[in-house]
Amino acid sequence: MSEPSGAITGASILLDEVTKQYPGQIKPAVGGLTLEIPAGSIVMLVGPSGCGKTTTLKMINRLIEPTDGKIVIDGEDVTQMDGDTLRRRIGYVIQAGGLFPHMTVAANIAIVPKMLGWDKAKISARVDELLELVSLDPAVYRDRYPKELSGGQQQRVGVARALAADPPVLLMDEPFGAVDPITRQRLQDELLNIQAEVQKTIVMVTHDFDEAVKLGDWIAVFDEGAQLVQYDSPERILANPANDFVENFIGSGAGLKQLTLTRVNEVELVDAVTATPGELASAVLSRLQGAGQQLAVVLDSRKRPARRLSRRQLSRMQVIDDTVDDSMPVVSDQSTLNDALDTMLVASSETAVVTGRRDVFRGLINVQTIMEAIAQANSSASADSEAPVGLNSGAIPAISVENAMAGEADGESAQHPVEEPR
Repeated sequence: MSEPSGAITGASILLDEVTKQYPGQIKPAVGGLTLEIPAGSIVMLVGPSGCGKTTTLKMINRLIEPTDGKIVIDGEDVTQMDGDTLRRRIGYVIQAGGLFPHMTVAANIAIVPKMLGWDKAKISARVDELLELVSLDPAVYRDRYPKELSGGQQQRVGVARALAADPPVLLMDEPFGAVDPITRQRLQDELLNIQAEVQKTIVMVTHDFDEAVKLGDWIAVFDEGAQLVQYDSPERILANPANDFVENFIGSGAGLKQLTLTRVNEVELVDAVTATPGELASAVLSRLQGAGQQLAVVLDSRKRPARRLSRRQLSRMQVIDDTVDDSMPVVSDQSTLNDALDTMLVASSETAVVTGRRDVFRGLINVQTIMEAIAQANSSASADSEAPVGLNSGAIPAISVENAMAGEADGESAQHPVEEPR
């Protein structure tokens, strides 16, 4: 789950008995869905193909018009608003970023601010700010075209474009589904880093339950017709799946999935001896020996790790140069312990370098730390936070959100069919 560090800039969302019925279809694509999405949270929509996840997502910004029900964002019923005006207030990210190929990175990001009449100086400053936020150097990337970017870079630009006008809500439809697993992990970590800074309300569709566990503050598990089977925290869903459908959807290895609930920033990192290009190697070697450590981490001018140097390597050089080692095992402090362990195993290393926001060096994590964290992990569901309201009028007797919340106040569970954690 993401860790808030600043003011929440997202808006609450309420889908109040929302239905989508297509002509000629017997069953609705979405049937009487009520879903409460707290401001500043990440809510993951998961379920089998064709269950109504994307339809639900697109009804929030009315790319698909609901047949019935209300959609309320920050207290305002947006079903009564002009659709184009609404969409300019909501960020939207799809697979591969959806960038316009004939426009530069800067022009892609500037689309909505231009529509809103921002002046050129403000737009230019916002483009550079967002490129920094998604860890792309503005001087290098602002004038490039999408074809000159990797898939991961395109996706980062897509996120920057969605955030350009500082919308309170960000909708993401399988945003990382078209990239390789390593890039996917890095993009997930980057999204969590961004969310820690901007605190938007993010609703994301995914087929990957592991991704939902890693990113989601809350997970909504849908069955056919967007029937909400369970809506709760990742911890409680893993510990107490509502029924056989949810248990089967989670799949085997639910115990191992608990490892994705602990992040690198939740364990104690190992301090490291650091060096900078231009330093005498002998001075760095002396610090290493004094600290009783084997590896020094070389940092660039922005405190980002460039490479690691062993005592033997240092003894063979005079001055630290600015060489960058792209194969160095690096994980974000938003990475899960599972991610960190995978990174170390792939690199055949007992340690990995940990970075924070803007890729700034944080410390080291080692296998021993991860093993100790696993041994101490408590797999019981957390009862610290109360789940938001989620239900279907077609699955249970139709009740309003106000009545559901009143039921909670009376000690009854409005969260259907989630059981209270034991």
